[in-house]
Amino acid sequence: MRSAVVKKAGLAPFIGILLSGCQLGGAPVAEQDGYFTWVDEMGRVQYSRIVKDPDTGADAIDESTTAHGTESSSQSLDEETEYTLENYPDGNQLERDGYIRPGEPLPYFTWRDAEGNIRVSYFRPDTRTDIERGKAAPPVELSPSSIYQAGALATVSEAPVEGADPEAFAILGIADSEEDYLARFAESCCVELKSQEFSEWQQGREFGVDITDESPAHPFLSGRSPYHLIALSSVFSVPDFIMRLRSYESDGVFVPSLLFLDRDFRPLRLVTDIVSAYTPESWSRRGFLEAWIPVFPGEGERWMVIFTRKQDLDGQTVVEDRRGPRAIPHVGEGELGLMMVEED
Repeated sequence: MRSAVVKKAGLAPFIGILLSGCQLGGAPVAEQDGYFTWVDEMGRVQYSRIVKDPDTGADAIDESTTAHGTESSSQSLDEETEYTLENYPDGNQLERDGYIRPGEPLPYFTWRDAEGNIRVSYFRPDTRTDIERGKAAPPVELSPSSIYQAGALATVSEAPVEGADPEAFAILGIADSEEDYLARFAESCCVELKSQEFSEWQQGREFGVDITDESPAHPFLSGRSPYHLIALSSVFSVPDFIMRLRSYESDGVFVPSLLFLDRDFRPLRLVTDIVSAYTPESWSRRGFLEAWIPVFPGEGERWMVIFTRKQDLDGQTVVEDRRGPRAIPHVGEGELGLMMVEED
């Protein structure tokens, strides 16, 4: 009798295991313990068995047991779509949308959390440029200006027509050629500037130039003006670069013109009528006019003269601020900031 009781007691757990196994096998895969449910790139629901890693003991996905579920209708793409002139996607809009067409699933990436679970995260591509995201500076645009370049002067091979009026061009409003104007400008400048004080160009930062009532003045062709002389010897090995020129507002603004000289103080290039952009004052700085001007040490430019013209002193700059239009007078004194634009 004792042996029969033992056999019956051992049979009960075995029957219980069989019954529980039948119940487990009949449940849907997604409801079974030890399975991980996820969605693939086609929007289909996938099931993978979670097993123990023999080395670490952590849970891991057994990819060999992956089973397919039903496709998610919200993430599926209708492959029967036919594009016509009415529904054909716009290329520019498609680019802005990260090349994701309507109905297509978002791109995703998989990752493992702190508990070892594999997760899927969807994202929308950021199609903004580095400039739009503030990660890169916009390209520099040179400021419009009038430029007079040194060159060979035109020679007259024939005698002037008898009775011709030498002032005819001026009467008709026809300006001199670039070479003629710069040649006439050079007649009053600039060898005599050699004995004057000057500043050296400073690299790597913005440096200031003050033009005051104590600054030297010179009778330029465009009118008498105070000026400041800057030596470009520290950057003579640089073929060319772009200079950022700021003129800060203080009871008016100094409107600069630039004259570039060679090593013997002969004019090579004159830059006037510079179209500068105005930046209003803020809590940390004054308002200023800003221009971007190229410099060519590789072409022999060794000195730069900053001055202003009589016609600029007679004018004013009208800007728009939070209070409406405002006129800034042009003055013969001011503070300027110069800096070389470094290339990335």
